[in-house]
Amino acid sequence: MSLEFVNPPELGKPQGFSHAVVASGRVVFLAGQTALDETGVIVGDGVVAQFEKALGSLLTALRAAGGGPEHLTSMTIYIVDMEDYKAHSREIGEVWRRLIGRNYPAMAGIGVARLWDIEALVEVQGFAVIPD
Repeated sequence: MSLEFVNPPELGKPQGFSHAVVASGRVVFLAGQTALDETGVIVGDGVVAQFEKALGSLLTALRAAGGGPEHLTSMTIYIVDMEDYKAHSREIGEVWRRLIGRNYPAMAGIGVARLWDIEALVEVQGFAVIPD
């Protein structure tokens, strides 16, 4: 498996994401994860706690598929309150670095009116490429 993070200088320096990722290996499609606990209840007060739970659940699914955080190639973050998310970006970045490190896949953050569970503030979805 190989991953190449591509960040052309003419696109500007990315912070917290990569512009493109070239990968070879086995592709894993990761379903969107919110802050649902094992009983199906949204947990976590605030966007930071919910982001941590959602990202942790995504990584649990990835590990079950045989991969790890270093295999993430693309992620989409669906955000109910973009201003609240941005106001907590430093803490969210700390959660990211603690759970994943300083690897940043190609990413998008998308503001949405609401998620499936009305209490959910954030949802993360991703793709990974792991060794054959």
